Amino acid sequence: MNHWSKSKKAVFYMILSSFCFAIMAALVKLSGEVQTFEKVFLRDFVNVTITVMIIKKNKEKIWGSKKNRKYLMLRGVFGALGAICYFYCIDNTTILADSSMLNKMHPFFVIIFAACFLKEKLTGTQVVTLILSFLGALCIIKPKFDVSVLPAIVGILSAAFAGAAYTLVRYLGDKENSYTVVFYFSFISSCISLPFVIFNFQPLAIEQLSLLVASGCLAAMAQFSLTVSYKYAEASKVSIYNYTNVIFSQMIAFVLWREIPDYLSILGYMLIIAPSVWMFLKCEKQDKGLSV
Repeated sequence: MNHWSKSKKAVFYMILSSFCFAIMAALVKLSGEVQTFEKVFLRDFVNVTITVMIIKKNKEKIWGSKKNRKYLMLRGVFGALGAICYFYCIDNTTILADSSMLNKMHPFFVIIFAACFLKEKLTGTQVVTLILSFLGALCIIKPKFDVSVLPAIVGILSAAFAGAAYTLVRYLGDKENSYTVVFYFSFISSCISLPFVIFNFQPLAIEQLSLLVASGCLAAMAQFSLTVSYKYAEASKVSIYNYTNVIFSQMIAFVLWREIPDYLSILGYMLIIAPSVWMFLKCEKQDKGLSV
């Protein structure tokens, strides 16, 4: 891969990350009737173990610099809440691709939070994409104003929490090592879920335990692939390829459960993905204009 350009490497690792996240979600769903917090804890405990090993090997700081710790902790808390909501959505949403798509709305929440807290300017294009993505979410959720809509709402919350977490990642920028940021997320997520696991422990079958440990390994691989992708290119250049996760999720779900989304869900996917493609192409055009 040494002969590849940085942009090609960025795209490769982003697609690899999406593929790993899709398999992780399928494994979580395959593990069956296990409480959400137990699933989150096992995945993140494995993730913490792998991350600490890598940090120690590279002789880097685990806890980061003192001045950034409150932001690292906030990133961890928001990331943990996002993971808990996402796992609940996976367990309780009929179509796996629906839960993946709702979670993948986080870039739009990043736009909102970055405008509110980082004072980044909100453009007309971004406002239009936010409106279209909201309409797309409504198509996927298909609100019925009863408890059946709860998993989809929780899926939206997972995207909101993820958006807040990634806004903090953007703020931290080059101030902290990426492995340290991943460590805080996994460590805090494990700590938040552990008390619920202790007081409501559910013994696991060997198959369930194996599936959840494997999901943790894949989550770690996905997180690190995502980190490497952003190392080679700006987020605006490669984040569009993160939506391949929905395609992978749908393919896996069709093979395992013969899941097929209805026409409203497909319309919702298009309303969320199309604006992202539009923004991506517009940024590409602007960059080319500046480089001339």
